[in-house]
Amino acid sequence: MSNTYTGNFVEHLQNFVGETVTIYCTCGGQSGCGFTGVILFVNPCYCRLVTSIGPAPGCALGSSCGRPGGSNAPLAGRGGSWPGCVGSACDIPIDKIACFVHNTV
Repeated sequence: MSNTYTGNFVEHLQNFVGETVTIYCTCGGQSGCGFTGVILFVNPCYCRLVTSIGPAPGCALGSSCGRPGGSNAPLAGRGGSWPGCVGSACDIPIDKIACFVHNTV
């Protein structure tokens, strides 16, 4: 890709920061199905998508939240901070993008 084209494409992607999009890549495997998420950041090298948002904290830091014995351990499945539910993001190299799908409005 020439730098002029890449620059225009990067600027185009930057117009959609905060919007939900789908990006298909020239890679194989699961990446061929595309990545759908909210564009968080774009630079000339890569585009970062938030593909899954984790749960909000269930209680304030240092609070036992009424757990027996005053334990500060996380509560799985009850809105507490649980290590398995932190959300996900992906970084997609600009030069590997085959198709960029977005709303027109």
